[in-house]
Amino acid sequence: MVTKNYMSGLFGRSPITPLQEHMYRVYRCVRHLSPLIEGMVESDEKKVLNAQKAIAKGEHDADKMKRELRTHLPKGLFMPVDRRDVLDVLLRQDIIANQAKDIAALIVGRKMQLPAEMNEPFLVFTKRCIDSVKQALHTINELDELVETGFRGLEVERVEGMLSDLGAIESETDTMQDDLRATLFKLEDDLSPVDVIFTYRLIDWVGNVADNAERVGSRLSLMLAR
Repeated sequence: MVTKNYMSGLFGRSPITPLQEHMYRVYRCVRHLSPLIEGMVESDEKKVLNAQKAIAKGEHDADKMKRELRTHLPKGLFMPVDRRDVLDVLLRQDIIANQAKDIAALIVGRKMQLPAEMNEPFLVFTKRCIDSVKQALHTINELDELVETGFRGLEVERVEGMLSDLGAIESETDTMQDDLRATLFKLEDDLSPVDVIFTYRLIDWVGNVADNAERVGSRLSLMLAR
């Protein structure tokens, strides 16, 4: 359990260190989507269940820290970042972990399988969505430097470049998502209507991981612009 002293220590080092720690926990949760999808593709139920458990634990850890952050976040932060911005970024980060948990529950609950033609591109798609969360984590980890430089100078340019890279990754996942939908559309007649519906849902939910990671970046962009 995150203790009060631990939280005080985090805030003592930096008001935004807990936000960075939360994003790291979110990434630790989301990275298990890769073995989850691998297990589904390989029809390896044990691998799928192990990945689901890891995702559920990761989401629980991130959620617990989110609650602690909300409780202990000071009312007035003496830094060029508004408290509301910190809470908004925290919420957007939390949505990413929640989405991963929902994806795992869908795959396990419906014992999902993909058409063979979609297996490899779906794996690549999933890994690229995870990359977007990793890139968002790298960007969040630059907040300390931004604060120290007063959101000016070369550090701002560095972070803007990282945000641009995040946007590019998210755009790649959009293209992959469109391709997967197009492939599924061609296969619809050979699949049960229910399977088609839930496969479209799975494509959308995995894509949402990258979308929400990019939204974390968009929020940081607004903070830089102020």
